[in-house]
Amino acid sequence: MGKIENLDFKKNSLRKINSFLQNISYKNNKREFTVKNPRGEHAICAGLKENILVKINGHVGYYCGGMNQKANIVIDGNAGTGLGENMMSGTIHVKGNTSQSTGATAHGGTIIVDGNASSRCGISMKGVDIIVKGSVGHMSGFMAQAGTLLVCGNAGEALGDSIYETVIYIAGNPKSLGVDCIEKKITKNDIKKIENLLKQGNINKLKAINFKKFGSARKLYNFNIDNASDY
Repeated sequence: MGKIENLDFKKNSLRKINSFLQNISYKNNKREFTVKNPRGEHAICAGLKENILVKINGHVGYYCGGMNQKANIVIDGNAGTGLGENMMSGTIHVKGNTSQSTGATAHGGTIIVDGNASSRCGISMKGVDIIVKGSVGHMSGFMAQAGTLLVCGNAGEALGDSIYETVIYIAGNPKSLGVDCIEKKITKNDIKKIENLLKQGNINKLKAINFKKFGSARKLYNFNIDNASDY
């Protein structure tokens, strides 16, 4: 396809900008790009599949970086609902805050939020690592299946409700725990994992020992014959 000289929403449409970034050829194009004047557009950088760096100068709307593979996306602003929804790999770094459902159903990669994340952060996550330097809203980690959610601040109500095998580390306090979510003992392996996540997030103000661990009690999704009448 033809080369876009300037990835500027004042000069090009979302379709053209996304199509260009989705069809990068290493032989003909560089690997670092800057998107200007995003103006809260939805689905910016959706479906990227190559190891490129995309810097977005401004706020983005819904589903930015959805289905991402390999790309490193840096957002110099806030992000709307569903950031990194169903992403497979790569990284997304938001320098502001994110709305609800950050990392929803994401299978892999890393999402870093410098500010706060709203409700249902990590809903049904399936392997992604999510690092939130601030706090998260209610029902974060809801039905989270795999991966890690690290929160440097507090959490709203029903943290980890109906959680499966995702692990949640939190330095602050949850307002309440959801169904089948319990606090667990921190192990040496947990300490190593937390230290690695803190390093990835460039977080120096906290240490691994500052965090508590939460996860599944494994009672909700394991059939118990003694409770057969309740099913």
